[in-house]
Amino acid sequence: MLAYATQLTRGDRAAAEDVVQEALLRAWRHPESLVNGKGSVRGWLLTVVRNIVTDQYRARARRPPEVPEGPQETAVTDDYAEQIVTSMVVVDALSTLSDEHRAVLEQIYLLGSTVAQAAETLGIPPGTVKSRCFYALRTLRDSQLEGSAS
Repeated sequence: MLAYATQLTRGDRAAAEDVVQEALLRAWRHPESLVNGKGSVRGWLLTVVRNIVTDQYRARARRPPEVPEGPQETAVTDDYAEQIVTSMVVVDALSTLSDEHRAVLEQIYLLGSTVAQAAETLGIPPGTVKSRCFYALRTLRDSQLEGSAS
C-alpha cells in the first residue's frame, strides 16, 4: 500500500504515509466493508488509497493558490523636519566657504559633475578642482567639529 501511495503522490513519502494511515483508519472504522464478499481486502484498500489521493488532489485544485505574505508596509508619511534642519546646516556651512571652494562643491556634489566637467564649467584645471574640493571639505569638517565641541 505504501509503495502504491508513494507512486500516486509522485514520490512524496510523507504524503503517502498519511494516505496509508487514513486508508487503514477508514478500514478500522468500517470493518463491514472488508467482509462483504465483493472482492479482496487488498483491492478495497488500494481503491481507498486511490480515492484519498484523488480527493486531496481535487481539494488542492479547488482552492486558490496560496500567496506568501509580503513585508508589512507602514502607512507613515515622511517627516521632512530632519531634511529641513540638515539643509539649513549645509547652507550655513557653505556660507562660511570662499566663493571658489563653494563653486567647486556645488559642481561636484550638488550638480553631480565629474572633476573634468567641473573644471570645464569653472574654467580651471582639473587638479585645481581636486585641491579646492579637498580644502573645502576639510574646512567644512573642521567647522563641524568646532560646532559640535561647543
